[in-house]
Amino acid sequence: MLDLTVIVLTKDEKKHIARCMDCVCQFASKVYVIDCFSTDGTQEIARSYGAEVVEHEWPGNQAAQFNWALSNLSITTEWIMRLDADEYLLPELVSEINRKLPSICDNINGIVFNRRHIFLDKWMKGGIYPVKILRMFRNGHAVCEQRLMDEHVVLTDGDTIEFDNDFCDHNLNNISWFCKKHVDYSIREAAEMLDLEYRISKFHNSVNKLSAQALAKRKKKLAYARKPLFWRSTAYFLYRYFLKGGWKDGKEGFIFTFIQGWWYRTLVDAKIFEIKRKSGNDPRKIKEILTEEYDIHL
Repeated sequence: MLDLTVIVLTKDEKKHIARCMDCVCQFASKVYVIDCFSTDGTQEIARSYGAEVVEHEWPGNQAAQFNWALSNLSITTEWIMRLDADEYLLPELVSEINRKLPSICDNINGIVFNRRHIFLDKWMKGGIYPVKILRMFRNGHAVCEQRLMDEHVVLTDGDTIEFDNDFCDHNLNNISWFCKKHVDYSIREAAEMLDLEYRISKFHNSVNKLSAQALAKRKKKLAYARKPLFWRSTAYFLYRYFLKGGWKDGKEGFIFTFIQGWWYRTLVDAKIFEIKRKSGNDPRKIKEILTEEYDIHL
């Protein structure tokens, strides 16, 4: 086994946790499942694979939960990997990690993988692939940036390298669940966009330690935030579906790009429009609305 700890955050992940454990228990010497009091048996399944399950109340976002784990678990391995319960590594990536990890140079503290999104059991090759994400790092050399959405693991020092192969984001829930998840995400995304526009929050994360693709994505998001409401969601859909090749993925590609690239982005803009109308574009009132109506604290 590799000198590696895998941390998985869970809440009612019975559909996914066995698949995830099947994967990581092939190569990790320690697996922690940080569970938020699941009621579907997630904990028992994880323990049956030898994972250590730690219950911890949800602090409001994944970044805070993951950072709690980094600060409070007794992690003794040299390397740490973050993985979601509905994610798994392809065999080629497992082999690459086994082959390369023991001999990585001392100045390398982070490893970037390609994420492959599977929707309705089909790989979404057009539109978004590959997404490059830093998911493995040396113990004590990284934290998860505190954000409402699209949080990234960031290094506190050292350099990164990219591995060649993929891990998969493959959720097994139905389209209703997928849409509900995006409804839940939309107010957090709206709050992030309002914060980009009005600088409402008391802190803004430094981006100089993000991976190259994460930094490029953050800059694109800032540019997107400056575009007119509703026009930008339409333009984004057309860009992803036609120019980036979402159409190549057939009916599944259309559904995925429509929901995530147009419907969701339009819903975010609708919530921004509503909050701006209520607040009169007053940053102080925007912050009050987010706190009082949505329990979002910037």
